[in-house]
Amino acid sequence: MPGSVHDSVIYHKLFDAGEASRLFTDSAEVRAMLIVEGALAKAQGALGIIPEISAAAIHRATLEIVIDAGGLGNAAAKNGVPVPGLVAAFREEMKGPEHAQYLHWGATSQDIVDTGLMLRLRQLLSLVEDGLRATLSDLGKLADQHADTTMAGRTYGQYATPVSFGSVVAGWGNPLLSLLSELDDLRSKNLLVSLSGAAGTGGVWGEQAGPLRAALADGLGLADPGRSWHADRGPILRIADWLTRVATAIGKMGEDLIAMAQSGIGEIRLGASGGSSTMPQKQNPVQPSVMVATARQVIGLNATLQGTGLARQERDGAAWFTEWMTLPQLCLSAATAVQTARSLAPGLAPDPQAMLRAFEGGQGLIHAEALSFRLAAHMPRPEAQAEVKRLCLEVQQTGAHLADATRAAYPDIDTDDIFDLSRQMGDAPDQARAFAARAASA
Repeated sequence: MPGSVHDSVIYHKLFDAGEASRLFTDSAEVRAMLIVEGALAKAQGALGIIPEISAAAIHRATLEIVIDAGGLGNAAAKNGVPVPGLVAAFREEMKGPEHAQYLHWGATSQDIVDTGLMLRLRQLLSLVEDGLRATLSDLGKLADQHADTTMAGRTYGQYATPVSFGSVVAGWGNPLLSLLSELDDLRSKNLLVSLSGAAGTGGVWGEQAGPLRAALADGLGLADPGRSWHADRGPILRIADWLTRVATAIGKMGEDLIAMAQSGIGEIRLGASGGSSTMPQKQNPVQPSVMVATARQVIGLNATLQGTGLARQERDGAAWFTEWMTLPQLCLSAATAVQTARSLAPGLAPDPQAMLRAFEGGQGLIHAEALSFRLAAHMPRPEAQAEVKRLCLEVQQTGAHLADATRAAYPDIDTDDIFDLSRQMGDAPDQARAFAARAASA
């Protein structure tokens, strides 16, 4: 098995990150770094830091020259970063030493690597946003359609009180809506340009350090942090945290779908499912399992990634290397979770009859809480609770139904509505419709 499922010719379609998979390749990294170098030269030329004619030549060349990523390996192994090898290869390919000498003027490797990463993270966030919006559109329609479809709510894996399938869908979608609402702020505060020079002071550029950083930010469409963040990995960590919460929310949906599709429950049809090599009757919940597995991986990777916030002094190679080893996998697995949910959501179809069977075989015990509050209107609450416990024990022992036992014990108290499923869902239908309305406008 390859080191990553995302790089595997066998497994990459199972763990499909979609277009995001193109953002975390050697060629994508080289292209992003060249874009940064070109934009930097252009900004420096405009400010008179380097000759404007050289700036124009460098900027044009960064758009035309192709650097073989495979040729940067030895230099990266020696230097611990790919930029020195990239700069040397670019100068060689440019064939214009009078201009090429001004490439990378005053910048440090981290400026180029981190800014290039931000360009790719910006694209990733857009892809994830598109996936979330598509998923929410389908979930919203499903919630609205089944706002009144009654099913058994479960806590600790046990029957609790009646809910609606629509409210369950709303429970999957509401966290995604909340995450979408954070996205504009996340972008504006964390998609930052990095340009601080060797030790984060911008000393080479003197008083032009601030204007140059602002010009580079403007040229690349990134935010200007107004400072160095070489050793402050907060921007990366906040983006990773958001992606982790996205994957976690989708993983929770996957966990519920696995349980609902389980043999003996069968409350939902997934639309697409996998087969067994030896048991032809099986329809395995493959896509929900991918959603859960990627969520677990992202959570674990994020835990490791948080350690990079302990970057030592003005730059920490170990912290930076840890980031390189974890962040791409985190991003790709989060994108996989979104892509999988997006492809799964349109095919989800509940089975209302299977949902009703949960009530038919439960002797009415799911209505015990509502019954205790009805009796509490006629006796002290502790007494009502004790009486309902007695009635529950009685029907469990006799096999009777709680409704019949209640009518026999309290013929003068109207409890018919207590055992009417359509009247015991609380505000579950309203929750479903409210989510559907928000999802439609997301």
